[in-house]
Amino acid sequence: SEISTLPLNSYTRDSGLTTRDSEESMSKQYERRINDLVRKIVCDLIEREINDPRVSGVTILDVAVSQDTRHAVVRYSVIGDDEKKAEVAQGLRSATGWVNREVAKRLRTRHTPHVHFRYDQGLEFDDRMSVLLDQIKAEDESRPKPEP
Repeated sequence: SEISTLPLNSYTRDSGLTTRDSEESMSKQYERRINDLVRKIVCDLIEREINDPRVSGVTILDVAVSQDTRHAVVRYSVIGDDEKKAEVAQGLRSATGWVNREVAKRLRTRHTPHVHFRYDQGLEFDDRMSVLLDQIKAEDESRPKPEP
């Protein structure tokens, strides 16, 4: 109630935020909220509603919505060989139109982001690095240690 009686300018001035800072903060919050919503919708669609067997085993890692909320890049990963990865990519490509329509139905914003699926090699890279580090550790332990 005390805050509601203060003029907006004095509140932002007293809080240490300028009007521009608060606008940027609001837009970042909006972006974050849209990212989270799109991620939840896409995860739900892939886990529960896509009937395409090519899309099984997909893990959604991240969603990045553009500032104008017209595009959303959905980074995904899948465990398998190159053939499996190509199969999943083809399945997601064929489902993109349906996913876009479903996101539009559920999101209800002025601009519905167009979903773009991108394969992320991060987990693959992490697994490879872990194997290499384990090999180095095993080699290091098997070497005789010099005596002082």
